Amino acid sequence: MSLSGLGDTGKAEPPPALFPAPESDAPAPVRRRGGQTQNGPPRNGSVQGDDAGRQLVFFGAEAAEPTVADLAGLLVGPGEVVRMGGTARLSVQVDAAWRVHVLVAELAARGLAASWEPTEGERHAVRTSYTRVLKPLAAAWLHGQAKRPPATFHLTGRRLRLWLAAAGTPEPPDAYLLRLGANDQECWEPIGVALAAAGLAGTLLSPNEGGPAYRITGRRRLARLAELVGEPPRAAPPKAWPT
Repeated sequence: MSLSGLGDTGKAEPPPALFPAPESDAPAPVRRRGGQTQNGPPRNGSVQGDDAGRQLVFFGAEAAEPTVADLAGLLVGPGEVVRMGGTARLSVQVDAAWRVHVLVAELAARGLAASWEPTEGERHAVRTSYTRVLKPLAAAWLHGQAKRPPATFHLTGRRLRLWLAAAGTPEPPDAYLLRLGANDQECWEPIGVALAAAGLAGTLLSPNEGGPAYRITGRRRLARLAELVGEPPRAAPPKAWPT
C-alpha cells in the first residue's frame, strides 16, 4: 500500500486511520526583515513568536535539517535494513496507527517513498522501496546479515525522534521506554553507550522484564529526552510523547 506515490505503481492507500489524518508537521514560514520568508527556525538559532526566548538544543531534533543518516534512529530500535544489489530497503514494524502517520511523513521529508501493510497482532509494517540512497546506511550497519551500530555511532535529536516515533512508550508514572530489536542482542550494549553519551543513561530491560528496551528515568533525563526529540508530532496521542 503506497503512502507517498513516489516511484510506486498502483493506487495509493491512506495510512491506517484510528483518528483523522494529522496536519503536516512542516514548519510554517518565518517572516524575515525586508519582507522575505524562510522555512523553519531562523538561522541564528532563536525562535520567534510563541517560542520567543527558547533556545534550540545542540544536536536536538530542531537544530538541523532532516537527512537520510537520521534513519539510523530506526535501526537503533526494531527497524531493519536489507540489501539487494546496489540498493537497500528500510522497514520497521510498529504497534499503532499514529506511528505509521509519523514515520511516513519523516521518510517523505527525506525524499523516500514509503508503503505500509497490516501485520499480525494489529501491528503495521512500514517500508521504503529499494533505493541506492539507503546503500551507505546499510553498509554502515550490516555485518553480513547481522545488524550492528558502526563504531562511530552517536545519537542526535533527529535519530532519537525517529526511535521514539517507531518504538518509544511512556511508562507511568515517571519513566519512558525505548524499545529495541528483539533479535539484535549485539546492538543493545553499544546503543546503551550512545544513550549515556547523550545524557540519557538508561536501564536495559531483558525480554523477561518486558524488554528488550532501555528504561529512562529521573526528572533530568526525561527533560533532556524531551529537549532532544522536540515537540510532539501532531499524530501522537496525548502523553505518548515526552514533554
